[in-house]
Amino acid sequence: MPTPEQLLENVRRHAHEIDLLSTIGSTLEWDERTYLPKSGGEFRAEQITYLSGLTHQKRTAPQLGEWLGELAESPLAADLHSDPGTVIRMMQRDYEKQTRLPQSLVEELARAQVLGQQAWVESRKTNDFAAFVPFLTKNIDLRRQQAEAFGYEDHIYDALLDDYEPNERTANVARVLSALRAELAPLVAEIAASPQKPDAGLLTRLYPKAGQEAFALHAAKKVGFDFDRGRLDVTHHPFCTDLGPHDCRITTRYDERHFPGAFFGVLHEAGHGMYEQGLRAAWRGLPPGNFVSLGIHESQSRMWENFVGRSRAFWEHFYPVAQGMFLPTLADVSLEEFYFAVNDVRPSLIRVEADEATYNLHIIIRFELEQALLTGDLAPGDAAGAWREKYREYLGIEPPDDADGILQDVHWSAALIGYFPTYALGNLYAAQFYEQADADLGGLASQFAAGEFAPLLTWLNEKIHAPGQCYSASELVQNITGKPLSHEPLIRHLRNKLSPLYGL
Repeated sequence: MPTPEQLLENVRRHAHEIDLLSTIGSTLEWDERTYLPKSGGEFRAEQITYLSGLTHQKRTAPQLGEWLGELAESPLAADLHSDPGTVIRMMQRDYEKQTRLPQSLVEELARAQVLGQQAWVESRKTNDFAAFVPFLTKNIDLRRQQAEAFGYEDHIYDALLDDYEPNERTANVARVLSALRAELAPLVAEIAASPQKPDAGLLTRLYPKAGQEAFALHAAKKVGFDFDRGRLDVTHHPFCTDLGPHDCRITTRYDERHFPGAFFGVLHEAGHGMYEQGLRAAWRGLPPGNFVSLGIHESQSRMWENFVGRSRAFWEHFYPVAQGMFLPTLADVSLEEFYFAVNDVRPSLIRVEADEATYNLHIIIRFELEQALLTGDLAPGDAAGAWREKYREYLGIEPPDDADGILQDVHWSAALIGYFPTYALGNLYAAQFYEQADADLGGLASQFAAGEFAPLLTWLNEKIHAPGQCYSASELVQNITGKPLSHEPLIRHLRNKLSPLYGL
C-alpha cells in the first residue's frame, strides 16, 4: 500500500506530464499568433486539437482520480492551505470538472479556437464582421455545450466564469461592477466638464518603432521583467504566455503615431510576465506553483501599467531617458505636460488603449453582451449593432467601423467567454494591493522616482506570487489587506491622481 507521500509523488509526476503537453500547446499557440504563415492555420488547428485531446486524457485519467481520492482521506489533506493540501484540494476540483467534458467537445473547441483566431485576423484586417459571424456562432455554441456539461445553479455564464475566476458568480460581478460604475460616472463627468485638458496630441507625434522598442525593453527590464527568462515579440493583439519555468513570452504592437499603445502594453504584459516568473518553480505544474485566478493575474499587469507606469514618480525617473531617445519629438515637452498627457481621460473606442477612469466601462459592455450571446438573447449576427448601441449608451461614442468596434478584441474568436470580467476585477484587486504595498513599504513614490522598483516586486513575489493557489482570490485579498474586496481603493486612487490634474 503506497504511503500518502508516495501517492503525492505519483500525482506530481502525472501533473508534470500534463504541464509538458500544455506548454507544447502554448508554444504552438504563441507561434500561431506571431510568426505562423497565413496558410498554416488548418494544420496548426489539427496539431492543437490533437494535443488538447491528449491533455484532456491525462487530466481525466482514472488513475489520477484514484490517487487524489486516497490522498483526500490522508493526513496530507488536513491543512487545506498547505502545499500538499492545496494540491489535493485544487486538483480534485479540476478533475471533477474535466471529467464532465466529453473529449470530442474538448477537441472541437480546440480546433474552433485556432480557426476562429485565424478568421478574426483576416476579418479585422478587412473590416468584415459578416465573414467572422459563422466562427463566432460556432464558438458560442461550443461554450454553451461546455457550460451545460459543467452544470450551474443560477446562470449559465457562471459555469464559464468559474474557469477564469474560480468560485465567482455572475450576480456578484454584476453587483460589484454596478457599484463601481455608479462612482465612476460622476468622476468622468467632472473631468469632462473641467476646463483643464492635457495636450493629448503630444502622444501622436512621430515615435519611431525602433525607439519605442528600445525604450519599452529598457523600462520592462528596469521594473523587473527577466529577459534571460523571457522575450518580447510583435503580434496582432498583445498577450503574455508561459512556455516553461524559464520561458515567458510577452508581445506588443507598434504604432509610430501613438506612443501609449505599445509602451503601456509592454508594461501591462511585463506585469503578467513577472507574476509567471515569480511563481515557485519547485511546484511547477501543480496548484502551489500556479496563479490564483485571471483576476489576480490581471491585478499584476494593471498595477505595473497604471499604478506604477502612469504615476508621476515613474516619469520623474524615466522621462529624461524618453526625452533623449525621442528627439526632436519630445524636445519641447515638459515632464508635467507629458505626465498629464499619459493620464488623459476621455471616452475612447479601443479597450486596450483606454484610460484608467473609463476602462471598466469597456469591460461592462463586453460582460453584458457575452451573457446575452450565451443565453441566446442576442444573435451573433446582431452583435455588432448591439456593440455600437452599448458604446453610445455607456461612453457616448460610436465606432466608425467594426475593426475598431466588435472586432477589436481577440477573445471571442478564441471562445474565451467569461474572461472579460476578470479585467475589471483585476483593477479592483490592483488598487487594494497597491494601497497596502504603499503603506507596508513606506511610500512607493520616492522609490520610483529614484528608479527603485525591486521593493514593490519583492513584496508582490512574497505576498501574491509565491503562495500560488494556496488561497483563493478573496482569501488572498483578505489575508494581505485585512479587508474584503472593495471598489473604494480604486476610486480613491483615481480621485487622488486625477483631481490635481483636472482641478476637481
